[in-house]
Amino acid sequence: MKKLLLGFATSVLVVIGVVPTSVLADTYKIDDNTMGAHAFVQFRVKHLGYSWLYGNFNSFSGTFEYDAKKPEASSIEMTIDMNSVDSNHADRDKHIRSDDFLNVKKYATASFKSISFVPSKTGGVMKGDLTFFGKTMPVEVDVINIGGGKDPWGGYRHGFEGKVTIKPADFGLDLTKKLGPDTAEVELTISVEGIKQ
Repeated sequence: MKKLLLGFATSVLVVIGVVPTSVLADTYKIDDNTMGAHAFVQFRVKHLGYSWLYGNFNSFSGTFEYDAKKPEASSIEMTIDMNSVDSNHADRDKHIRSDDFLNVKKYATASFKSISFVPSKTGGVMKGDLTFFGKTMPVEVDVINIGGGKDPWGGYRHGFEGKVTIKPADFGLDLTKKLGPDTAEVELTISVEGIKQ
């Protein structure tokens, strides 16, 4: 009887707007490099039009909300340490961090905060605000639902992959002036495995 009354009361509070619907979703902490490092923030950009330059941001953190019964209520927030850029070449990474490119002394972090999610059979589209190079702009991330389940340590995990292509010049960083027209776009891949809290 108590559970029935509690469920009814919660439903009423949600309807009248006292309790946001996101509270009812499960919260997951992204398994970043401070934990088991089962999440990745990767990028690729063309190099002179002849090849792809791949890299990662090794330090980031965030959480996401997910309820399989109500995926449209999903949300995510992430912060990326721009100084953690890693393109597998120390001298190049030093140059990327400089004010020629990312200027990490001035713009130490980038972040993403979702606004809405439109689910599909395989994932959906996450709309949100990306803050990069000191400017915030809306982006749409194509999301694939990888799956979820119990882990060997008694917890529960769920994983997603998101992809988005951005034009750094929209944020004030025009790579084409230094690297040519083929660098106008950067492809980002965000693979997250979250641990249910």
